[in-house]
Amino acid sequence: MAYETIEVQPVGRHIGAEIGGVDLRRPGPRQIAEIRAALLEHQVLFFRDQLFDLDSQKAFGRQFGELHVHPGAPGPAGHPEVLPVHADANSTYIAGESWHSDVSCDAEPPMGSILHLRIVPALGGDTLFASMYAAYDALSARMKTYLEGLTATHDGEPYYRGRYKDKGVDDRGKIYPRAVHPVLRTHPETGRKALYVNRMFTTRINDLSREESEAILAYLIDHCARPEFQVRFRWRENSVAFWDNRCAQHMALWDYFPQSRSGYRVTIKGDKPF
Repeated sequence: MAYETIEVQPVGRHIGAEIGGVDLRRPGPRQIAEIRAALLEHQVLFFRDQLFDLDSQKAFGRQFGELHVHPGAPGPAGHPEVLPVHADANSTYIAGESWHSDVSCDAEPPMGSILHLRIVPALGGDTLFASMYAAYDALSARMKTYLEGLTATHDGEPYYRGRYKDKGVDDRGKIYPRAVHPVLRTHPETGRKALYVNRMFTTRINDLSREESEAILAYLIDHCARPEFQVRFRWRENSVAFWDNRCAQHMALWDYFPQSRSGYRVTIKGDKPF
């Protein structure tokens, strides 16, 4: 489409665009429509110099749908829909350190995620994004036929159990989400096909034997992470990334210890993959 109220500069061959000319605290209706169109075209959008507070970040997210509440991580007081993203010299892990689509273990996984970083390290802390459209398109015709109709289990238990103990979460007795989704997902708005398995949450392909599942899943997970499908985002203070979980995966790099990296994410509810 022709963009009239925002500036759109593609930054990757398959995925990613930098967006200018908009204050995300006060976007007009036409700007929201053009941001949505750009997201569908580029899968992840990058914005610079955005002065969100939690309320304005939530308000922007709600322009695209109802906000999602994370199944494990607690939000700041009064903001259950907000996910803190923080690492410093005392951290033993970071959020999103392996390839994934956010909370794909939900029966209706999130449509999109909007991350605003307020503190960034002097060097490092980039996020990688990969196009699952490109990953699907690069498969052979025979492999596409083989995968058609297969389903996979996405399980939050192995990743979330005990993870937020340092944030005061006692998850004894808690049941984390587990869902079955198609291996090949059709995007509900663009109609394009994408691979929909990931390293963080996908535990097996249901229609195959255990041995076959392990082999095919290992191949697909490695395939999804091929460099030619990726774009790398260098964060600056008050940058924002808005990505489409239905057709993109991402991974955060922890190459800045003991420096700090801190911000907040809001996540938009999605629908059942088909």
